[in-house]
Amino acid sequence: MGDFTRRALFAGSAVGAAGALLPATAGPVAARPRAAGTSYRAAYHFTVPDQWKNDPQRPVWIDGEYHYYYLYNADYLSGAIGTAWRLATSTDLVSFTDRGVAVPKDTTPNGDVWSGSAVVDTENTAGFGAGAVVVLATMSPHDGPSDQAQYLYYSTDGGRTFTPHGTDPVLPNPGVRDFRDPKVIRDEERGRWVMALAENDKVGFYHSADLRTWRYVSGFVKNGIGVLECPDLFRIRAGDGTVKWVLGVSANGKGAGLPHTYAYWTGSFDGTDFAADAAEPQWLDYGWDWYGAVTFDKRGSDGGVDEGTRYAIGWLNNWDYAHFTPTIDSDGLNGTDSIVREISLKRAADGTYHLASRPVTALDRYVSRTVRLGDVVVEGTRVLDYRGTAYELTCEITWERLTGAGVQLRRSPDGVRHIDAGVYRDYAFLNRRPTVSPDQSGRFQESRSPFDPARRTVRLRILVDRTSVELFLDDGRYTHSSATFPYLVDTGLALFTLDGAAVFRNTVIREFRV
Repeated sequence: MGDFTRRALFAGSAVGAAGALLPATAGPVAARPRAAGTSYRAAYHFTVPDQWKNDPQRPVWIDGEYHYYYLYNADYLSGAIGTAWRLATSTDLVSFTDRGVAVPKDTTPNGDVWSGSAVVDTENTAGFGAGAVVVLATMSPHDGPSDQAQYLYYSTDGGRTFTPHGTDPVLPNPGVRDFRDPKVIRDEERGRWVMALAENDKVGFYHSADLRTWRYVSGFVKNGIGVLECPDLFRIRAGDGTVKWVLGVSANGKGAGLPHTYAYWTGSFDGTDFAADAAEPQWLDYGWDWYGAVTFDKRGSDGGVDEGTRYAIGWLNNWDYAHFTPTIDSDGLNGTDSIVREISLKRAADGTYHLASRPVTALDRYVSRTVRLGDVVVEGTRVLDYRGTAYELTCEITWERLTGAGVQLRRSPDGVRHIDAGVYRDYAFLNRRPTVSPDQSGRFQESRSPFDPARRTVRLRILVDRTSVELFLDDGRYTHSSATFPYLVDTGLALFTLDGAAVFRNTVIREFRV
């Protein structure tokens, strides 16, 4: 975020948000056609009921449900700034029930509530009662460069409503710029709480016995990927039995030719220090719009934690163009999340470990229509007899010799506008340039990830919704998530190859009803 605060970014664009905030052009696109009664609200992704949302807050498991909190501004369309924590609950992480504001803004002298994390205090370490839900969140009363500090709220009604624990911070700012987004976990082995805190180019680690008094113990520093935000810290077991700790951050690597999403390191954590396996991070998403992401426990029906799988959800937006979306005009809202993902730890052929992603399995239960196209031979461009604005496409592309292959999503009737996903030479890509996108600069239209062309095969799983595309490649090591705003009349689908032929095997389209 450079020298700008989140409040400044919000204030700079929120006023007048109810007006048309669409990009004027995108490649060949001219004026956007309008039709009465049309909606750009996502069909099967989580969206805010109204107004505005940004950062997800790590969901917690309470009474058999995931409690998903997120930053919400009820005054967005009137131009007022500031966020509260709004709550939605879910048993399967596909269908959510709105529960309203849980942690309100502007009810204390400290103003609005920023990102943080909620924990269930089963042992009553904080003194609010066994099972109380405790939130640690950043607030910045005067929005000064050294004004960010961590404050505590608690709930005794199962996380539905929260009360501030006084008006003083439980972790004051020591006089530094950027001091925010506390992520708190329980260290059962040592009987204490651990906080990871974003401090500009460092993630600071803190200990506490009671959630109310915190002590700095160490820090992990990384330069060159922008101001670090929304840290994440968790333990996960690979299929081969290896256990790794993972430290993640939301980061802006664009200046170094890297993604602007979720960077992570595998390594070890002794309760105080994190030691990374490698100096440079890996990235959980290579698209432009998977920011403020959080991971959280996968629970079984008995509430038990799956040590080999975690869930993850990210904000399908980017602070560079956060206020440009047709949903403001069509639906009076600005705020869409990625599909919830299942995250696992995989061992690569070179012995290193990485995280792999796939859409949450529960999505299978919401399939309303399946179109099976089987094996399709393509040389050049082949337009399919399918129309849709929200669906999933899966296939495996195989070939002997070609330069590239993939799909054209949300294709216009004349074939001019579309979103492309596939492989080209030594990289996989998601390209939103030929359609309308939120990027006014035109510099961040195509995302890329590594691909070995010698394999001569690739598996694609693509989630398409009214304002987004999420691409999962092969085992999900590489994913791309980007906001896109194709015209609602652009419903076509085509397969393509470059400089050769390919077979698109087991091509299947699924639609969902949530």
